[in-house]
Amino acid sequence: MAGKLTAGSGILLVTANVGSLFEDLDNLQKTWLREFYQALGSCYFLHESLKNIHQFDFKAKKFKKVVGKEIYSDTLESTPMLEKEKFPQNYFPECKWSRKGFIRTRWALADCAFDLVNIHLFHDASNILAREKSPSVYSGMRQKALGFVLDRITDQRFEKVPYFVFGDFNFRLDTRQVIESLCSTATMQTVRVGDTNEVEKLIFRESENDRKVVLQLEKKLFNYINQDVFRENNGALFLQFDSELSCFKERLHELEISFPPSYPYSEDSSQGKQYMDTRCPAWCDRVLMSATAKDLVLKPENEEKYLVYDNIGPNVCMGDHKPVYLSFRLTAGAGKPNANKHKCCNVQ
Repeated sequence: MAGKLTAGSGILLVTANVGSLFEDLDNLQKTWLREFYQALGSCYFLHESLKNIHQFDFKAKKFKKVVGKEIYSDTLESTPMLEKEKFPQNYFPECKWSRKGFIRTRWALADCAFDLVNIHLFHDASNILAREKSPSVYSGMRQKALGFVLDRITDQRFEKVPYFVFGDFNFRLDTRQVIESLCSTATMQTVRVGDTNEVEKLIFRESENDRKVVLQLEKKLFNYINQDVFRENNGALFLQFDSELSCFKERLHELEISFPPSYPYSEDSSQGKQYMDTRCPAWCDRVLMSATAKDLVLKPENEEKYLVYDNIGPNVCMGDHKPVYLSFRLTAGAGKPNANKHKCCNVQ
């Protein structure tokens, strides 16, 4: 964050799933960091010109002024400056153990308090199962988990403030509808496992043209004949199948998506634009916001040049996820609360 309060404070929210970096750290780390340096302007700290920055202490239920440098080396649960929860185990019964959940921090900047909530939802374990119905069983699981997070961060324990929720939501396109669209004139062949009769593979062939294979679908394979369709016009054709947010339209908002699906990119350091054939490309990584946060972002004085929702490293390998960011200016006093603004904050 940089700049004087009178000119507005630059805010950059980035979500990046970095797990695949460690598969080829020697080749990927340098590229990944270079692209991040360009996005962040090599700035990782609150600029010294910002004199009145506060962070919320969830235990004391009040804001504390940010000064100097703080390093937390113990478990995250031990610090009162954030709220961290994992999802209840019964939300995802297929997974015996998981770290997935959310972390919330609360900040006061330029006379405006807001929450930053980082989230990681569960993935589609099987392409075959994801295709069985529309919406898929996995979509329902993610809906339940996201609802849990929203209920938790807006309950009565703390004063409500604008919030940004960003991370790897693992949102997927409606697999069944996408396949029906891509393979509308194809015929489907089902391959089953002999012992269990379980569906192992689905093969979609053209009715003519020597019955060429259009799509081959397995548990962890989504091999479509023309991968370029997901990159054309930033994948705009497939936004109609991106529907997992629809049931949260009153609670979560998003700027217009104008970048290609953020997952699953090749982890080959020489293939920056290539998708892997493991899953149907989808916008898994997002930056979402409450209605009050959207009002902050879309203030009339927030010039278009300062308002960007995009991905990072579109032409180079960043791992299997392209990081996604939202950049905007927060004008001093933009979110100035009412007379009760310090009711639960007790800024000191």
